Amino acid sequence: MSFSERLRELDGHAQAELVRTGELSRGDLLRAAIERIERLDGSLGSVAVTSFDRALAQADEPDGPHPEERGPLHGVPFLLKDLGPTVAGMEATMGSRFLKGFVPAQGSELTDRFEAAGLRVLGKARTAEFGVLPTTENTAQGATVNPWDHARSAGGSSGGSAAAVAAGLVPVAHANDAGGSIRIPASNCGVFGLKPTRARTPLGPAVGDLMNGLAAEHVVSRSVRDSAAVLDAISGPAPGDPYWAPPVAAGTFARAVAEGPGRRLRIAFSTRAGSGGRLDPACATAVREAAALCAELGHEVVEAEPAVAFTDLVEPFLVLWAAGVSSAISSFALLSGRTPEPGQFEELTWELYEQGRTLSAAGYLLAVSTLQRAARGLAGFYEGEGEGQGRGSRRGYDVLLGPVTSEPAPPLGTFSVGTPRQQLTRAVEFCHETPLANLTGQPAMSVPLHWTEAGLPVGVHATGRFGDEATLFALAAQLEQARPWAHRLPGPGHPRMETRSC
Repeated sequence: MSFSERLRELDGHAQAELVRTGELSRGDLLRAAIERIERLDGSLGSVAVTSFDRALAQADEPDGPHPEERGPLHGVPFLLKDLGPTVAGMEATMGSRFLKGFVPAQGSELTDRFEAAGLRVLGKARTAEFGVLPTTENTAQGATVNPWDHARSAGGSSGGSAAAVAAGLVPVAHANDAGGSIRIPASNCGVFGLKPTRARTPLGPAVGDLMNGLAAEHVVSRSVRDSAAVLDAISGPAPGDPYWAPPVAAGTFARAVAEGPGRRLRIAFSTRAGSGGRLDPACATAVREAAALCAELGHEVVEAEPAVAFTDLVEPFLVLWAAGVSSAISSFALLSGRTPEPGQFEELTWELYEQGRTLSAAGYLLAVSTLQRAARGLAGFYEGEGEGQGRGSRRGYDVLLGPVTSEPAPPLGTFSVGTPRQQLTRAVEFCHETPLANLTGQPAMSVPLHWTEAGLPVGVHATGRFGDEATLFALAAQLEQARPWAHRLPGPGHPRMETRSC
């Protein structure tokens, strides 16, 4: 196995340790990642923009802090999703023909925090156009394929990031999530993805709030510890933020990973059908197996579900969605000096843009208040206020387990069939109950615990109390130790899974 292939199997902590001990230089890590991108990404389509020279120049700069003072991911190669945070001087297309060639003059607070943690941005990962669909297929850049089966979707909208991490191009990559865009591609590609609590991470300086708080920024990663370390590095408000998440009770998320839950958690699980009225047996099996594993680990596991369901909230959710898409396009029109025209966008994106432009202020605020009432009702399920149904008592729950999506990774082209409204309906059905955590602002994660007989990964969704990512990280670390997944890699050039040992 080549040097680059050995690195492909290591998470960010392990790669950074090679730098810390002097076995490799930061430049060695970056050049190996560049080699993998150039060799493997032609068949994946995960990378939208490259900036190799910029990253290598950073690697040649003085080391800065003493080795013992550096973060645990110092020198690790990284991709930024081509949606949301920007890098001054680096092309930002948001997955759209409309912004092809647009180079922003201003970077983002989040990018600064990633780089301050020692992560080195090699370029940008592909995304669904303006994050609209749960698949990464756009006419501006082409499709990102699933590393485990090249005929299937990598998920979206952070599909480029998830595919790159799953294939071992980089160990960790930026992702964001306004309706499942971290957790869905993490599930499809067999990597770990956690959406933080609302306002845990900054969105500025360009914006302070997206879609009334639906959107959150973080990463997808090979390991739980990498995810926790990144969230420790990027958490906290920036000056001028309109609101922010509560302090971390555990001290740091890395500490929660190292120490584990430390107590017996009360965990609910549910396999109820989503808005499409169906759930693939593989997804239901993944949840039941995860529930059984949690019970084996000593937790109290109860089959129960909240009274609040995403099925009842689709229409107000889509009001915020249309408003957000329209606002984003309008903002970038001002920044770029360009005029939006139908031929520059996917048909569904343009329809949402037009719908958002015609919304009334009263209609928007009515949708917001409807979703806020639902969020209060859902909070009762976790806090023990009698919102639970099923066989559980009403003492509240630390975690709710469920499916991430209604089916495993679907074939490419699934979400381009029919009218724009039919495409959107199909996407909503696929997303299952995952957007609920965006509506409430609660932390939620996809944990890669299950693979189908055909070799497709299926994540298990876990939602925690507002502000309590620490419990999710602690549980995820426990699950990772009991049923490891980081050793699984798709074989180079092969559409099916090849399992390797580290």
